[in-house]
Amino acid sequence: MRKAFISPSKYIQGENEILNLGYFVKTFGTSALLIAHPEDIKRVQDKLDATAEKYGITFFEGGFNGECSRPEISRLQEIAKENNCDCTIGLGGGKAIDTAKCVAEGEGLIIVPTIAATDAPTSHSAVIYTPEGAFDDYAYFKQSPSVVLIDTTVIANAPTRFLVSGMGDALSTYFEARATARSFSNVNAGLPCGVREDLCSPAKGTNAALVLAEHCYNTLLEDGVKAKAASDHNVVTPALENIIEANILLSGLGFESGGLAGAHAIHDGLTLLESAHHYFHGEKVAFGTLAQLVLENAPTEEIEKVLDFCLAVGLPVCLADIGVEQITQEELMEVANKACIPEESIYSMPFPVNPESVAAAILAADQIGNDYKKRLI
Repeated sequence: MRKAFISPSKYIQGENEILNLGYFVKTFGTSALLIAHPEDIKRVQDKLDATAEKYGITFFEGGFNGECSRPEISRLQEIAKENNCDCTIGLGGGKAIDTAKCVAEGEGLIIVPTIAATDAPTSHSAVIYTPEGAFDDYAYFKQSPSVVLIDTTVIANAPTRFLVSGMGDALSTYFEARATARSFSNVNAGLPCGVREDLCSPAKGTNAALVLAEHCYNTLLEDGVKAKAASDHNVVTPALENIIEANILLSGLGFESGGLAGAHAIHDGLTLLESAHHYFHGEKVAFGTLAQLVLENAPTEEIEKVLDFCLAVGLPVCLADIGVEQITQEELMEVANKACIPEESIYSMPFPVNPESVAAAILAADQIGNDYKKRLI
């Protein structure tokens, strides 16, 4: 059996780490295209100025329009070419990070998250959206980022909702990796850049990836509530450090080398609902995780443990929690059909899946979540 595991070349996490960013730029040259929203740059401007002066490097600010879309990727690639940038930096949230991956195409890439809202930073893949914000496609590159640099001070000072969203994304990691292992499905780590899966030897997940995914879940249960409290007060504590690592590193390695399954496919379907557009990726993935557990008929105790965690940290447990107060049968089937397109991860579930079964799981998960909340009132 062919197995694969992929990871970034270097992961660094600590307080005020952006002050060392210039050192890593210097390993590529003297200039970097900086892809970030102006508000994210503003949050760390003093640190960027200090590291640029200390290491004698130049940042060319490309800006970011908010969506990792094909037009935005092309625009930023032109800026990099015009300024002969030696490397690319993705600074900010998941979409800015994914855009930087697409611009760099796996070469000379430094990722600097300012929030711990997704597990995107460590991966060699990106999610491309339409300019309007609907899911478009996945992109894969020949290697993971060269450097992932995490400034825990910056993340501690970000709105807590981002950290909680990251916990929602990380929550799916173990359950999707478990489903992938049970079905002996292929993982993203084995897919070379630019080569279709049917033209290369597929690869399964490693035992190491599954262990990391399970540890990610256990870390969320142990430290999630404590980390949320630290974030509410903008302070760095051991619990917050552990959750940042779980949200970014453990979940990132776990999903990419362990596999995706139902939760993310259902998330992708939910992006079709306009009322859900203002909710974060991880928030929708959290509900997708519950729907996956219903789809596989997981034990009631396991579902209730996930519900307890979600409610404790403030993650969605029903459709209304992601803005979907009502859903028509037609809308529901559009979501389910999107989750079941041929290239989706839903087929890593260890049993046959079709749009009707996915739609049923979504409705049942919604009811279970609503009823559970009422029981706790």
